[in-house]
Amino acid sequence: MNAPCFDTVILSDLHLGSEVSRAQAALAMLKGNSFRRLILLGDIFCDLNFRRLKKEHWQFLSYIRKLSNPKRGVEVVWVEGNHDQGLSEVMSHLVGVEVYQEYEWNFCGLRHVAIHGHQFDRFTINNVVLSRALTTLYLAVQKLDSRRQGTVRLLERLDTRWLRLTSKVANGAFAHAKNRNAERVFCGHTHEPLRLKNGGIEYFNTGCWTQPRATYVTIDKEGVQICEYHERIDHSDPGQERGHPAAEAADFAYATGLPADEEYESVPG
Repeated sequence: MNAPCFDTVILSDLHLGSEVSRAQAALAMLKGNSFRRLILLGDIFCDLNFRRLKKEHWQFLSYIRKLSNPKRGVEVVWVEGNHDQGLSEVMSHLVGVEVYQEYEWNFCGLRHVAIHGHQFDRFTINNVVLSRALTTLYLAVQKLDSRRQGTVRLLERLDTRWLRLTSKVANGAFAHAKNRNAERVFCGHTHEPLRLKNGGIEYFNTGCWTQPRATYVTIDKEGVQICEYHERIDHSDPGQERGHPAAEAADFAYATGLPADEEYESVPG
């Protein structure tokens, strides 16, 4: 990787294993940017059923494992989300990345803290069993709406608004940053990109990679930006490079000892 352009890139809520996960787009974004630190800010997986992972999901994980190689000079940080809970030991083995409940660092004389944000969502905390049941139902709806996914994405937006997650997470994040003496705080969870400032503290929500508008955060000496990913038209012959990434994904899945079929397509869990 060339000299880094960004100190830190942050993305969240990729929901690997979900029919609406934009793993290919997230992978292209990472390959198109240079950075010293990558923070995966929770809910990278949809649930613990790895049999739902598709070929492009394995390719994303394979690239994360490559980035975590010390020779790359990139610090890769995984912050646990509510959908990732229980994955700490698995992820350490799978991609060689340590998993945190929250992560703090200093840059340009400012204290930064990254936390997924479900900690400020009392519904999720107080209704763990119900939340898991809703996730199962959500995945079932995805399969019924497998082509256009319009219904699923609409339900996702309505759920965020009904639970008023955007304001709840933002308010909780401001209080948490104040307790940590941090000037900047970063969350995911709501799937809504957002930038706010209150009492000298800046709050950023990274958005998600399950909606048509996929967003991520970059940090450098110029400040913090919420960036939107735009698909690039590839005029190359898709057959020229298809074998190599697919083979890498297959090798990676095999090395983990986790079940996956020949084509790495989603199978019922």
